[in-house]
Amino acid sequence: MEIFTTWQNLPAQVRGACVALGNFDGVHRGHAHLVAAAGAALPDARLAVLTFEPHPRELFRPDDPAFHLTLPPARARLLADLGVEIIYQLPFDAAFSIMGADGFIDDVLVAGLGARHLVCGPDFAFGHRRGGTIGMLTARATALGIGMTAVQPLADSAGPVSSSRIRRVLQDGYPERATDMLGRPWEISGVVAHGDQRGRTIGFPTANIALGRHLEPARGVYAVTVTLPEGRVVPGAANIGRRPTVNAGPESRLEVNLFDFTGDLYGQELRVALHAYLRGERKFSGLDELRGQIALDCAEARRILDAPPLE
Repeated sequence: MEIFTTWQNLPAQVRGACVALGNFDGVHRGHAHLVAAAGAALPDARLAVLTFEPHPRELFRPDDPAFHLTLPPARARLLADLGVEIIYQLPFDAAFSIMGADGFIDDVLVAGLGARHLVCGPDFAFGHRRGGTIGMLTARATALGIGMTAVQPLADSAGPVSSSRIRRVLQDGYPERATDMLGRPWEISGVVAHGDQRGRTIGFPTANIALGRHLEPARGVYAVTVTLPEGRVVPGAANIGRRPTVNAGPESRLEVNLFDFTGDLYGQELRVALHAYLRGERKFSGLDELRGQIALDCAEARRILDAPPLE
C-alpha cells in the first residue's frame, strides 16, 4: 500500500492506475463491491482509490458531531485487504473546495494521476458546489480516452448499502445490522488513556478510550471483542457514554473491560469491535447497584460471545 497526499509530481509508477472515486467511510460491502468492479474493469492496471481527508463534511459543517465510521489508518488497512495498492488521500481544504469540476478532471485526474480508468457510484459528485455529475464525468472521460465505469450500488432488502444507513443503525443500537452491511463488526480504534481508576475499585478494571472523531453510537453497554496491538483478540464488555452514576461529565467515552486479561495497556492502541447492544445508559442509585449490574452485563456479554455463529 502506498499513500499519497497530493496529486502533483507523482512518481511514474503510481500514475496510470484504475482509480475508484469516493469517501469510503466505513469501507462497507458496497465499497468492496465498487473496488471489485474497479479491479475487474482494467486488470492489468494498478488498483487505486482517490479519497479525501478531511471528509468534505468536516470543512463545510465543522460544528457537526463526529460521524466517522473509520479514520484514515483503518480505512487504509481495510482498502489494502480489498487489494487496493495506492491511495490518493487528497487534502480537502478551502482552496480545494473551490476547484471547478473541469479543473478536477483536467488537473487532478488527468495531469496529476494520469488515470487510465475511473470507477464510481452513480451519485458521485465533484468540483465546486458539487457541480460535476456522473454524466459530465462520463462524457469528459470518453472524450479524453479514459475508461469509465459507473457501478450500481450494492443493495439488500432495505435498500442500497451506505455509510449513512450504517451510522443510523449504530445510533439506534443495532450493531448486528451494521455488521451485516460492513461485512465485519464495527470497530472503534484508539489509544488507552488513564481514567479515574473507578472501575478498578469496584472490581471491573477498564481500558479508557476517547471516541475522538468516531461516530458516537447508542449510549449503553455492548458485548465486544478487543484486538490488541500484537493481534490477539480478547472478549469483553464495554460502556459507551457519560457515566451518569458517577457524574463523569458531558463528554462520552468508551470504557472496556477485557475478560480474563491482566496487563498494562496504557498508551497502546486497541481496536474495539461492537457485537451486540445489551442495554441503554442509565443512572444507578450508587456504586453497589452499579457493581451488580456490571456483573450481569459481563455475564450476558460472555454468553453472547461464546454462542456459536448462526449458520
